[in-house]
Formats: sequence, C-alpha cells, structure tokens
Amino acid sequence: MDNKRNILSGYRVLDCSIAMAGPLAAQRLGDLGADVVKVEPVTGEWQRHTAAGGITGNKVNVSFLSLNRNKRSLAVDLKKPDGKALLLDLVKTADVFLQNYRPGVAKRLGVDYESLSAINPRLIYVSISGYGETGPYVDRPGQDLLLQGMSGAMLSAGRDGEAPTPAGQYLVDAVTGYTAFEGALAALLHRERTGEGQLVQVNMLDAITTLQMQELSVFTVGGKPQTRSAEPHAHVYIRAPYGAFATSDGFIIVAFPSLRLLGELIGEPSFLDMVDETDSWSRRDEIFAKTRARLTAKTSAEWLALFKANDIWAGPVYGYADLVADPQIAHNGTFVEYDHPTEGRVKTPGFPIKFSKTPSMVERGAPLAGEHTREVLEAAGYSAAEIDRLLSSGAIAATEEEPACATAP
Repeated sequence: MDNKRNILSGYRVLDCSIAMAGPLAAQRLGDLGADVVKVEPVTGEWQRHTAAGGITGNKVNVSFLSLNRNKRSLAVDLKKPDGKALLLDLVKTADVFLQNYRPGVAKRLGVDYESLSAINPRLIYVSISGYGETGPYVDRPGQDLLLQGMSGAMLSAGRDGEAPTPAGQYLVDAVTGYTAFEGALAALLHRERTGEGQLVQVNMLDAITTLQMQELSVFTVGGKPQTRSAEPHAHVYIRAPYGAFATSDGFIIVAFPSLRLLGELIGEPSFLDMVDETDSWSRRDEIFAKTRARLTAKTSAEWLALFKANDIWAGPVYGYADLVADPQIAHNGTFVEYDHPTEGRVKTPGFPIKFSKTPSMVERGAPLAGEHTREVLEAAGYSAAEIDRLLSSGAIAATEEEPACATAP
C-alpha cells in the first residue's frame, strides 16, 4: 500500500492499548499515514469481545471495527519470554509506543518507559491512565462515565435537585484519545528538532478538566458559583433561554436570543421589557418556562424558519438517522465507506482534518487478531522457521487466511 504522500508515512507506532482512548489515538496516527501495529494478546484485544450496543459483527464487532482501521495486527503473548523478546526487538525501530495499561502493569511486563527508552532513546512513549500514574486515585477504574461524574460538567446543566444527565457520547474517552494524539504529534515534532524521544503522559481526569477551560475559569477566576435552576437549563454559565424545547412535533434548540425579539416572535409580552444581561440571569427559570410553553404552538420546521429569518440562533435536535442524512454531512464527506473482507460494506465516521496535499484515507479496515503477525515479523527480519517456532510455542498467534485489504471508493 503506497501512502508515501501521507504526513506520517515512514513512522511506526506500536499500539498496545485497549478499549477506546488509546485505540482512537493510534487510529488517528494511522489515518495520517503511520504504520500502526496493533500489539494484542493471542486471543485478541478485550474490545473484540465486548460489543458496543450488542452488535457483534461477523468476525469483527462494530466497537473494535470503529477504532482500529489503518492498523496491522500482531498477536503476541507478552507473558512468554519469547513474546516479550519479540516486542522489545520491534521497539528498536519504532517511533511511538502507546499503552493504557493500569498503572504499574507496564513496569511488571518490562515495557515501561525507562526500559524501552534504554533500547531506543528516540522513542516517543505515550502512556494513558485514568487519573494519573501516581496519587490517591491511582487504583481507581478509569471508566468514561465515572470520569464524567467527577468532571463537574454534569452539574452545569439540567434541573436543580434532579439527577444529572450524562453526555450522549463517550466524551471523556474521546477527549483523552485526542489529547494523546496531540501529545504524540507534538513529541514527534520535538524529536525532529532535537533528536530526542520522551515520555508523554495523559490521563482522563486532566483531559476532561482542561477541556472546561472557560467554564472552570468563570468559577476559579470570576468566583461565580455553579448553580443549577429549577428548569432544565442547558448550562449554568449561559443566560436564558438556553436549551432544548419541545415543539408540536419534536424538539429544537434555542440559544440565548434577544428577549425582546424572542418575545415578539413567540407572543410572550412579558419578555418585551426585560433586559438581556440582567433579567436573563435573575429570572432564568421564568424565562425558560414561558419559552417552553409558547414553543409547543408550532412545528419544529415552522419555528426554525421563523427564527432563521430573524437571526435568532436555533437548530434541530437530531437523532443519528437525521445526522447521517444531513446535506452538510454529505457535502463534507464526514463519513467514509469501504469494503471490509469479513464485515462487508462499512460506513463509519471518517477524518476530521482535511489536508489539501496529504489527504487521509482508509488503507485497511480493522484487522482480525493476528492477521499481520507473519507480515510484521518477516519485515522485522524473522525467518519463516523462527515464526513457525513462535507459533508452535504459543508466544504469537496468526490468522492463517489473511483477507484482502479494504478499499475506499
């Protein structure tokens, strides 16, 4: 596969991560052209056996499929001496090593930064954890919803006294994945300038906390308390009305309009004499409730057309079917489609960054466990006889029938 024009062509990544954050970071590196070798147990990575939404797929479930395109799979048992030796051998020519083991596991396996940097001082070692490598929470499980709860963000929206509503996506995992991706790129740039590798540490708690730069600064610098309202206001630090509202046939979003103009359009006379920068804060529940009551009088399409004509910020509330069918999504080419050898025609979210000269592409779909074991080791100089011996010992595993690479249209 010729990806010489891709930005990260020529860089090799050893992806020893599981679940979402690490695999997402590694996939983004692969999307930019890096040769990403997914190093997984001989039985396959954990995510292969945990189907998101209960969708199992044919041989590759959707959860794994979505996070592991543009990678080759090397199935190896790192607890066996031969397996560990093999990985250390590959580290010698790697550019990035990425892992999200529980704190302490990498050191027990002998694949911690100190051990690997002694083998390859130019190595960029990206370590992802839930709460940090040390500290009082080091042994807590780094799970997305648990971190959402700790982040404080849940209490910036919704009704006072009611249980908060979690984000509708795996928010902390995604933010952490992109933070690790950013850290790997920055460290590679530093190495280009200086020749030295380094340790890059990312944790979920810091990632979701620093994402809230503006909100938390309002609290820490401005001293404004985080106070929810009786009505389900969408954010405590934005004036009313701000949230999702029912119409006669669905829901729409309305975002902090001029109260006078809104009052004229929805027929709410009490808004006409209100002052945006004072009343929209002190009378937040009243404004929200009255807006909600008035918006049930028309359809979503009617309100959106009226608000658009009067420069009021408003928009639809989509489900996934609406999002996938949206004309702007189609225009942007947000989703990619390709043929996967075992899963058939696949349509998934594509590449968020557009490059004019080095566009990202699907070079290969998510691999089967050990699909590229023989290929990776042959390229590393292992003989066919040595690979057969490792297979016989159980130190590695390989898929006997390697499916053809996926092709994008």
